[in-house]
Amino acid sequence: MSALSIAELPETLRSVRTRPLFVMKLAVRPLVQVGATPGVNRRIGIVFGGSFEGERLAGEVMDGGSDWLSVRSDGATELDVRLSLKTNDGAIVAVTYRGLRHGPADVIQRMERGEPVDPADYYFRTMVRFETAAPQYDWLNRILAIGVGLRRLDGPVYSLFELL
Repeated sequence: MSALSIAELPETLRSVRTRPLFVMKLAVRPLVQVGATPGVNRRIGIVFGGSFEGERLAGEVMDGGSDWLSVRSDGATELDVRLSLKTNDGAIVAVTYRGLRHGPADVIQRMERGEPVDPADYYFRTMVRFETAAPQYDWLNRILAIGVGLRRLDGPVYSLFELL
């Protein structure tokens, strides 16, 4: 079997298309420092609120979410996040995402000190899934989303995009 070049593929396989979903800001308490566990340096961010706003849905981030951060030996941070959203019309949406954040050591150090850092100076991406029983948002159960993040001292900000 011979390999296909990208030029030989149908147009739908040559690129990834997205559509803006919403912008989300999380309010996070100071990180709980678990410390150096076998394999990673574990930190936990407790999410106590926030908001999200988009063309098709908007609302608040509910209290009780968490972000389990694994700081790896290479300096990259893996995210494992679970949140509950409440839309403006009262629907509950469960959100789970995994992500990766890394950058030059000096940029990460400035970020950790709470200094403003241009998000173009580091990599911060997420893969997002949704669950809901609300009929008006059932479409969320059947999409994947990606996010681009900005780390701030009081919590991250994400631009989420539906993968088409």
